[in-house]
Amino acid sequence: MTVTSDVRANIKVLVVEDGEDQRFLLQRYFELEDCDVTSTDSAETAMKAFAESAPDIAVIDLVLPGMNGWDFAAQIEKVWPSCVVVISSVLDVDSYPVAYAQLTKPVTRAKVQRVLEGFGPGRAA
Repeated sequence: MTVTSDVRANIKVLVVEDGEDQRFLLQRYFELEDCDVTSTDSAETAMKAFAESAPDIAVIDLVLPGMNGWDFAAQIEKVWPSCVVVISSVLDVDSYPVAYAQLTKPVTRAKVQRVLEGFGPGRAA
């Protein structure tokens, strides 16, 4: 099943990436898919964003300043279980925490589109 643009416009995405270029790229790819995107450079800032935006998807880099992506993914699962976690990293996929999907770097728009396939707000198909 392909998710239509109308449905994607309702998907809220939180990008947590400390690399400015990579953060911009991820944000732009999700925006091109008509998602509502918020981006932050740390897990600590992202936790504040959760209260304001209640994202459906959190795209998390694993190597972050302060709280790392593994700990942040666990925090999301515990505190915001309806949010889908997507890991974006250059590290070996075997080291990723359990997640809905992986966006291995380098990230492409096609990879973002695959993550969104079959996804509706609040639910992974």
